[in-house]
Amino acid sequence: MKVQAYLAFNGNCQEALNFYGELFNANVENRETYEDKKMDVPSSFRNKLQHAELIGKGIHLMAYDAAPDTPINSGNQIHMSVDFNDKEEAEDVFNNLAESGIKHHNFREREWGFFGRCTDKYGINWMVNAKK
Repeated sequence: MKVQAYLAFNGNCQEALNFYGELFNANVENRETYEDKKMDVPSSFRNKLQHAELIGKGIHLMAYDAAPDTPINSGNQIHMSVDFNDKEEAEDVFNNLAESGIKHHNFREREWGFFGRCTDKYGINWMVNAKK
């Protein structure tokens, strides 16, 4: 069994995947737009992503731009969790995710290791961990 995250965006999915791809050294693959889909979306939305995947070593996310008739409600129902063996790498990733976003818990040492929690500029919640 494999459980996988599928992220929804408000029209900026490609931008977000490019950001995450650079941060996690991953590539956007299986990119499909609404262009040739038989779906009722405005013509201005046809170039948005109907499906894409971010694939790299240790990461595989799926994502899309929710159609205009599917509102995205920000909430705290899901957090992406990233585990590192290296504290400095984890802290660097945390700082990049938190930049232009919201830091909920600064990246610092905890009982179990190092941890930080933030919401990035795309409204995605992240928990970044590193071993002691």
